[in-house]
Amino acid sequence: MSKCDDVSVVEEELDEEPRSIILSMISQLTKDMDLSRITFPTFVLEPRSFTERVTDFMSHPDFLLNASKCEDPVERFIGVVKYYMSGWHIHPKGVKKPYNPILGEFFRSRCTFEDKSSAFFVAEQVSHHPPITAMFYHCPEHHIAIEGDLRPKSRFFGNSVGMLLEGYAKIHFNKWGNEEYLVTYPNMYARGILFGKMVLELGETSTVTCAQSDLMFEVEFKTKGLIWGTYNQISGKIKRISTKEVLYDISGNWQTTIYIADHKKKSEPVVLFDSSKETVVPQTVACVAEQEANESRNLWKNVTKAIVESDLDAATKHKSTIEEEQREVAKQRETDGSRFVPRFFQLEIDGFYHPNLMLKDIPDDPQQATDKITQWIFTKSGGKELQDFSKPEEDPVVLEAAAAVAAKSRRH
Repeated sequence: MSKCDDVSVVEEELDEEPRSIILSMISQLTKDMDLSRITFPTFVLEPRSFTERVTDFMSHPDFLLNASKCEDPVERFIGVVKYYMSGWHIHPKGVKKPYNPILGEFFRSRCTFEDKSSAFFVAEQVSHHPPITAMFYHCPEHHIAIEGDLRPKSRFFGNSVGMLLEGYAKIHFNKWGNEEYLVTYPNMYARGILFGKMVLELGETSTVTCAQSDLMFEVEFKTKGLIWGTYNQISGKIKRISTKEVLYDISGNWQTTIYIADHKKKSEPVVLFDSSKETVVPQTVACVAEQEANESRNLWKNVTKAIVESDLDAATKHKSTIEEEQREVAKQRETDGSRFVPRFFQLEIDGFYHPNLMLKDIPDDPQQATDKITQWIFTKSGGKELQDFSKPEEDPVVLEAAAAVAAKSRRH
């Protein structure tokens, strides 16, 4: 492996006690077993929920904004491919998994771009068994929307654990006659569970498809072989759907630098995306005092504080409390004969969850669209007031967790 490859590898070496806990847990599993009902120890957790983890795919939304401005459909498509490939380099230090969201948990945020336009996001856990996270993202000024239904499934494969990310995401460019880009995702693998260093890899093939433009991007996320190969390599092609004609070749390392080359001209590859030179657009979240009880950061704040302070006993205690409350709520619903109804999404006849604020009902006028979307996403329980994003964070648990993160950053 080259020095460059070493830098890009996401790996972690467990101490003796954590590995022995994992070995004890794994001794009860069988190969290909579904892990959705398995409770993982807190030391493998990333201190945020999967509902928030989804926002990693919106880390570089400026690529989408630029793509939507292109007159040429091929150039638009390349811009969407750039956006799609830019989200994978975001990850926690080490090999970690986010919290499993509880049923009805949601995360909402907003962000502002350099041109002063804004985008709004919401994700909700609409099913617990099987786990399904529905999400929606909208930028009114640029007439861009993203909706998705993500269905992660975990499997045990011996020395590795895989997260198979099923479901879909769909990007809408409404200014181009509701041009749609259907996106699928690769699988994630945590290698080295039983022996060796734990390494995070992406694997298998995923696609971006735009039927209106007759274009498709098919990319293989390559996993490293036992002896040969390097980590994080990709190989993909942009081609016509109807004729299979290859237009561009995509290659490189999804963690660092990705290249594009004109296939017909056989030109030299040029940089499509370089993670070291791009800035992540931050998500703005209301302070905890403005959040509801089942809003992700508020719900998990005590677990998060304990994890960042390396107090795994406290993290386990707080996590168990949340999970036990979830079980009691489920029992009560069963006793009452009631069923859970998502707040932001609804199950449609295609078998997937979609926003209950339909795209066709969002006005074309940016200000009117902003008003409607913010009312839908950020209205507090009770339906009268919106979240106040101007209030500073004053919750002591959140502030202490932030201080612990800052102290760790200074030490490293």
